[in-house]
Amino acid sequence: MKALPLQNESYREIIKSFKNWLDILGYADSTLLSLPNHLREFLHYLENEHINQISLINVQIIKDYYEHLKSRDNQTRDGGLSKAYLNKHLQALFKFNDYLKQHNHKGIQIHLKREEQNQRDSLQILTQDEIKQLFKATDSSNEQERIRKRDKVILVLLYSCGLRRNEVINLKIKDILFDKERIHVKKGKNYKERYVPINDYNLKIIEEYIYDYRPLFYNYKETEYLLINYRGTQLLGQSLCNRLDEIAKTTNNEKLIEKNITPHILRHSIATHLLEKGAKIETISQFLGHSSLESTQIYTHLLEDKAKTNNDEQLHNLLREKRLQHQEFSSIPKGYRPPKYMDE
Repeated sequence: MKALPLQNESYREIIKSFKNWLDILGYADSTLLSLPNHLREFLHYLENEHINQISLINVQIIKDYYEHLKSRDNQTRDGGLSKAYLNKHLQALFKFNDYLKQHNHKGIQIHLKREEQNQRDSLQILTQDEIKQLFKATDSSNEQERIRKRDKVILVLLYSCGLRRNEVINLKIKDILFDKERIHVKKGKNYKERYVPINDYNLKIIEEYIYDYRPLFYNYKETEYLLINYRGTQLLGQSLCNRLDEIAKTTNNEKLIEKNITPHILRHSIATHLLEKGAKIETISQFLGHSSLESTQIYTHLLEDKAKTNNDEQLHNLLREKRLQHQEFSSIPKGYRPPKYMDE
């Protein structure tokens, strides 16, 4: 949707300040674009309703605005706004509320629930064979060897390390802790820091790129960023996504190409594959940098669907064991072991 005009000077300043605040928190470029735009639409609506002060916003105004969103036409296709898009508008309101509270304001009351949607259907997961095809494709994904080696590093960071797009492009050489076999993620979501494990095999891929191929990029000494472009500056998020497209095309696997691989798809895939191999849900949650286990539980549900679809008894038993590990029964004393046989 085109940027809507705002007449109120204070509203225009709020948009700028809100965007800067999100940037400081370390949000991805796409979020820095979408959330302020959604907030702008809300403020534009307020202007049309002759509400020119944030302090005048109440529960009913927000409900009326949400009904307006549900009834307005979609600007890019026929019909109204999808549930996913409505949820993005809600996300902007909730985040704006957080922004206000952190800027000495009481905030706004949002008595709305997110639209229900099947999150499992929206998650694309690659098979382990498809992951192998992507890594193999980096042997011929570009005519320049420096680009091919950088492509492999991109896959290592996105898949093997499960990093978010914004975390990858903001990595600096000093963040690769070779002696500790860790990656220090300093600019994670909401600026949360964490250390991500990385094995020796993948460290050698990164090491080879740093010492043998990164110096082939123009002005490589002028920046500390790990991934740089042909100008010797930081590789941007969209450029990284473009490389994923090229890697996928190099596989010549039409089904794989049609999945429109994104950094998040690779992140979802490693989480699912780790769970399949028996990793604990708590370990995966820490690995991904999730703030709560709820965010990680979706992968358990995905595997349950897969076990039912494929009638996979081994996977079904693995998931059953994990469910039992997390169940607590108040009537059964801790340390109690049920008998193996009825007459034991």
